[in-house]
Amino acid sequence: MFGRLTGEESRGAQAVAGKMSKTKSTSERNGINKEQCLGSVINRAFTCNSQWPDKDEFLDVIYWGRQVLGVALGLVWGFIPLKGFIGLFLFCVINAALVYFYASSFQGIDEEEFGGMWELTKEGFVTSFAGFLVMWIILYSGLHYD
Repeated sequence: MFGRLTGEESRGAQAVAGKMSKTKSTSERNGINKEQCLGSVINRAFTCNSQWPDKDEFLDVIYWGRQVLGVALGLVWGFIPLKGFIGLFLFCVINAALVYFYASSFQGIDEEEFGGMWELTKEGFVTSFAGFLVMWIILYSGLHYD
């Protein structure tokens, strides 16, 4: 039972192994590791009018850029004693405007390929808002609360 494989079993095992090797990602088959892929995405993110053959990569760039923006705006709002509805409103406007400018003007993407500008504008907004609030509240409370 656990000994040698018969000829038919051996061919079956080779076929399964062949199918498993075919399921490797394109980057693995081309000899490109994940660090090179990440570097490529980062380079395209900071290069004007880049080509995005994989739409998910561009959406990831929007998502993570928005997270960084949320934390950065939370730090700025915490350092300056900004509070209330004005701070929330400014965050929403700045966040949406920068993403819209980045996607339409800097990258020059076709909005309809990604489901319209509304889909890009709301990509990662809620988690960005959460990070913004955490940073803003912690920093404001630590620096300006008596």
